[in-house]
Amino acid sequence: DTRIRPSMLAHSRLYGHCRQASHPVPSTSQATLPAYRVRWHGRDCHQSVPHWEPRQVATSAASSEAPVAVDNVQLQESARKDDTLQVQMVQWYPGHIARAERQLKEQLKMVDVVLEVRDARIPVATNHPQVSTWVGHRPRLLIMNRVDMVSKADKQAWNEYFKATKQQVFWTDGKNGDGAKGVKEALLKVSEGINAKRANRGLQPRPVRTCVIGFPNIGKSALINRLVGRRAAASAPKPGVTRMLQWVRLAGTLDLLDAPGVIPASFNDQIAAQRLAICNDIGEAAYLESHIAACFLVRCKLLPDGPALIGRLAARYGVDPLAGSAEDFVVAVAGKLFFGDIEKAGARILKDYRNGTLGEFALERPGDVERKRQREAAAAAAAAKDEKAAPQTQA
Repeated sequence: DTRIRPSMLAHSRLYGHCRQASHPVPSTSQATLPAYRVRWHGRDCHQSVPHWEPRQVATSAASSEAPVAVDNVQLQESARKDDTLQVQMVQWYPGHIARAERQLKEQLKMVDVVLEVRDARIPVATNHPQVSTWVGHRPRLLIMNRVDMVSKADKQAWNEYFKATKQQVFWTDGKNGDGAKGVKEALLKVSEGINAKRANRGLQPRPVRTCVIGFPNIGKSALINRLVGRRAAASAPKPGVTRMLQWVRLAGTLDLLDAPGVIPASFNDQIAAQRLAICNDIGEAAYLESHIAACFLVRCKLLPDGPALIGRLAARYGVDPLAGSAEDFVVAVAGKLFFGDIEKAGARILKDYRNGTLGEFALERPGDVERKRQREAAAAAAAAKDEKAAPQTQA
């Protein structure tokens, strides 16, 4: 395919800045490719586009045969090359989610219990900031879904954190049903307690209403199907499948409300937004896969198992992830496997993580809870400073 995709020119800083008359790019190489036909701002551009070779990123047949030996010092040195990584803002708030959120707030007034489902790979990023306000005093069961996609070390670290913070957590795999039995038993126990209180007040028992909430594509509908023992809710491995609220009866004593995934109206925390994109928990229209793949590599370098993860990436793609920046790695993978198409390269890297080809590991550990608080505090301070300066500017 001899066309340059507009997204590559319009959004990726890997390819410089495009204009109708010229296409300046980094001067590492001035070899000229044949003329390309580009649709740019509604106009056809016919240009000879200089070809940019990325910084020398090691690729060899040997690297695909055995993992590259990596230590933490090398990772720190490589991380410095990623300091200039700039990613387009990730924003995604489709209309059906806005509508469903309004309906959900109304339904929550009649709900007795809340099941909050998070992605076990990113428990911090999938913690919706408004859930505590919406739930109020109601009992809440915290569920970490996709336990099959994290390591034992990840699970142990989070169990220690939840134990220290006195939070009960249930680990589940909605796809295979692991852990669903424990959630069902806990729900039935809560149901019995609620109806016991009703009996003490002279009221008849009734099915206890339970709402299942969480971000898109974290397995809420699949978990509901496991709880009820049948396919009661549509489920697929992509965001936006559930588009309306649906009540499902469980065991005659529980009513489950399956709601579409809810997300913040705007992602002020772009670190969290990038991790949601990596895990396919927001729509693909919100981001460029080449950019998010670069963010994924940066994150891998900073994880406790970073050296092992870098070795897996090198073995998988035959490219040394530490020879250049994270962006250089994506470009090198594109050149080696996808004829230079960086979006296909990014899509492959993300797909390999999402389906477990690169191994099962979480992108967040308990230390990320405090880091998120620090980011939120810094953002709040910056907003307050801007608000304070606004009247002076107007004056």
